[in-house]
Amino acid sequence: MVHNNSMKKVLVGGCFDLLHFGHISFLKNARALGDHLIVALESDENVRHMKGASRPIHSQEQRNQMLEALSCVSEVIMLPPMKSDADYAALVSKVHPNIIAITEGDAVENKKRTHAKSVGANFVVIPKIHTLSTSQLAKLLELE
Repeated sequence: MVHNNSMKKVLVGGCFDLLHFGHISFLKNARALGDHLIVALESDENVRHMKGASRPIHSQEQRNQMLEALSCVSEVIMLPPMKSDADYAALVSKVHPNIIAITEGDAVENKKRTHAKSVGANFVVIPKIHTLSTSQLAKLLELE
């Protein structure tokens, strides 16, 4: 995809397994920060590592298609299995976003803040809205 220099790129990342209202709210708020919203989508292997053996419920390709169907999402990068923080830093360097946005309470906030600083990007924390998470929904649906 061709980006002109005046376009503000916003980078977010995550699993986005069972898309829910919290995801949509976060993505819409992130998109409002710039012109082009790029979602770095975790691999199935990394989702399993982060969330447990019963996850992901949807494959990375299915999650990619769900995200691409959203009007607020400009581009999805399907990540390979990421082994270290250096892998994520390399991705940020390659994408070179103007803004990195996270959800309040992100477990790796400090690392993402460092990545933003390394490319001169603004770092934005989007307040979490109070809705069920994918993990809570999976338990409710007895998928976990």
